[in-house]
Amino acid sequence: MAYKKIETYDEHTTEELSSLYKSVIVALGEDAERDGLQKTPERMAKAMQYLTHGYQLDAREILNSAKFKEDYNEMVIVKDIELYSMCEHHLLPFIGKAHIAYIPNGYITGLSKLARVVDVYARRLQVQERLTDQILAALQDTLQPLGVAVVIEAKHMCMMMRGVQKQNSTTTTSAFSGQFLKNETRSEFLRLISSELS
Repeated sequence: MAYKKIETYDEHTTEELSSLYKSVIVALGEDAERDGLQKTPERMAKAMQYLTHGYQLDAREILNSAKFKEDYNEMVIVKDIELYSMCEHHLLPFIGKAHIAYIPNGYITGLSKLARVVDVYARRLQVQERLTDQILAALQDTLQPLGVAVVIEAKHMCMMMRGVQKQNSTTTTSAFSGQFLKNETRSEFLRLISSELS
């Protein structure tokens, strides 16, 4: 099966991470043995494995599992794909949505697979710029479409909870290939998603 939700966790990894997280809790000045924190290291270990389970998934395999021959050659857009990722610089979340379009060139893929591709790369230690490019590359390489467009907008906890503490800032990244490099096609895509962009 191409896409699988984590329901079990690697025992060795869980034990190793739990030990490390317990050390972090102690280093912060807390009592890791007190009631509310006794199981926290294990919970953190499992949470981090879940938040980074994209390393165990293959985006191209997911797309190929629902790749269908079809003559349709107009723009296909899936908007507002929720994403949750972890900034690799501070290990704090960034949360947002992705808008993806492609122009088929003989093949289409199941619409849910586009959302799953977002998860494959979002569920890793990331930067938004790389995430945008990786999604585009997976679609371009697998479907060989006439073009791909990806726009991501997200709020970064590393900017909101610490540092500059700017609560209302949103980061937008984009990547385009093929026909979307043409102003007319790109403008049509941006117009179609513009009501969704904040």
